[in-house]
Amino acid sequence: MNHWLLKSEPEAYSIDDLAREGETIWDGIRNYQARNYLKSAAVGDRCFFYHSSADPLGIAGLCEVTETMVVDPTQFDPSSDYFDPKSRDAEPRWHTVRVKFVEKFARVLTLHELQAAFTGDELMVVRKGNRLSVMPVNEDAARRILELAAR
Repeated sequence: MNHWLLKSEPEAYSIDDLAREGETIWDGIRNYQARNYLKSAAVGDRCFFYHSSADPLGIAGLCEVTETMVVDPTQFDPSSDYFDPKSRDAEPRWHTVRVKFVEKFARVLTLHELQAAFTGDELMVVRKGNRLSVMPVNEDAARRILELAAR
């Protein structure tokens, strides 16, 4: 099992939204590196749900990949902020994953807390200037994040 960190602005989609819906397509990714990370995800992978552009910034909970290589429908919708005029039904450019809710943490693990516990080599989200919305989390870092969440 791999681990990932998925960022979302809570005003757009929060851990509470996922808890209420149970499952969702992680749509709107328009960075090739983030898309490629999603392409390497597998069913059963755990994802840390990170609230970005929020107060506080940080990891709010867990979700799990339930389906991979899902065609992102927003790429075909001209009214969507994520519309891609170069994408075609026969050759979609943007694939994503479907995730299900696992757990909302009792408290948000803040970016400041993560910065104190991890180096940028251990956890990409704490690197200055890192704006990727999807990033891998190694097994050791995932274990340590779960330990922090349990405190």
